[in-house]
Amino acid sequence: MSGSEKTRPWRWDVAAEAIAVKIRWFGVVVGLLLVETRAGSQPLAGPTALRAILALGAFYAAVDTYYSVRGRIFLQRLPLLVSLLETVFIGLLCHFDLGFDSPFRFYYMMSLLSCAIRYDRASTYLTCLLHCTSYAALLLERPLLAPGLEWTFPLTIIVMLWVTWASASLAELLKRAQGDLERLNQSLQEHQTRLEDRIADRSRELQEAQASLLHQEKMAAFGLLAAGIAHEVGNPLTSISSLVQMLARRHTDEYTQERLGLVEGQLTRIQGTLRELVDFSRPARREPATTNLNEAIDEALNIAKYYKRTKSKTIETDYAADLPAILAVRDQLVQLFLNLTLNAIDATDKNGHIRLTTRLVDGQIEASVVDNGHGIRTEDHARVFQPYYTTKDTGTGLGLFVSRKIVSDLGGAISFDSTPGAGTTFMVRLPVTAPKPANTIAVAPTDATRPSRDVEITPTPV
Repeated sequence: MSGSEKTRPWRWDVAAEAIAVKIRWFGVVVGLLLVETRAGSQPLAGPTALRAILALGAFYAAVDTYYSVRGRIFLQRLPLLVSLLETVFIGLLCHFDLGFDSPFRFYYMMSLLSCAIRYDRASTYLTCLLHCTSYAALLLERPLLAPGLEWTFPLTIIVMLWVTWASASLAELLKRAQGDLERLNQSLQEHQTRLEDRIADRSRELQEAQASLLHQEKMAAFGLLAAGIAHEVGNPLTSISSLVQMLARRHTDEYTQERLGLVEGQLTRIQGTLRELVDFSRPARREPATTNLNEAIDEALNIAKYYKRTKSKTIETDYAADLPAILAVRDQLVQLFLNLTLNAIDATDKNGHIRLTTRLVDGQIEASVVDNGHGIRTEDHARVFQPYYTTKDTGTGLGLFVSRKIVSDLGGAISFDSTPGAGTTFMVRLPVTAPKPANTIAVAPTDATRPSRDVEITPTPV
């Protein structure tokens, strides 16, 4: 079924009009055949007049057909006028034929049937009254032609009354059945819509669960890799540090001591970096605790400084003083702002500017990450938080999806405002007393859904 057939409502009045049009054409064609076949064998009172009347009937049927094929109804608001025209039409046919004994009197039944399926019961009975009056008027012009024909008039009246009752009752029954079918169809469509919505919800939940599971697996693999690197690198560093300390005790000249001190300082720096790597790769703490948001953002920035694209970028912070603590899993807050920060870094070119701010507004903590990068295309806005959607060649499209889940679990909200070519602002709103996270997940840093470019690396502090 095409979309137009689904949306186009079925109309009883249009369907009934189409049947009435066919009945009219049937009457015109049969009438012409009656006139032509009887003109040679039986003298008619006015064959020319009959042909003219049937020609007018054909013209009326043509106009009615024109309206019907366009889904409209000719003289729809004037049903009694249509019945009056039919009454006059049939009465004239009988008048110029054989009077009340004319075979055209059966057209009254066809008219009543057509009226019953098109209009209500009251209009049908009024039409019957008009037809009976028209038929009775034929008695004034012509007496009974032969014995036995005295039953023609009463029988015709009785048949018209019976046809009126039967057709009106049948049409009312069909209309009620059509109404019941419409209600059932509407109910079926509503159930279908609800079922489709539930399927869409379950599919989305399954996709999000798969994305969460993928993050957990990546985090586990990342933790093992980081622990292995720390172990393999840490042991040689310890040996090198011991050798440096031994050399420092043996050589007492100032030049050697200065150079060995520089070596010791760099070794300490490498060991600190390894500790940060191990701390970040450890299994995430799942129990919520009171956490200072500013400290969590600082920890995220401390990790982001090792990202190669951070170099040549300027990152500023503007924290609100005395910001109240929130109930949350600290590792998740670090992950949240690490994702947003890395997104901002990827979205900016060389010498790009990124600003992170926090403030307390109407009992909620608002944290924003603002960059002056490429911005997000308008057509991508609806898909920014969808899992697996990314515009980066090496991205997984899970960063902002995970960020939204973390904020949602904390009872907050995340939104963004972006202008292509002018930058993007991500706004996170968290309640001061947040609910316990429902489904905490351990995740690893991921990419943004915005395009990035390689930048020239020049050391600058974060």
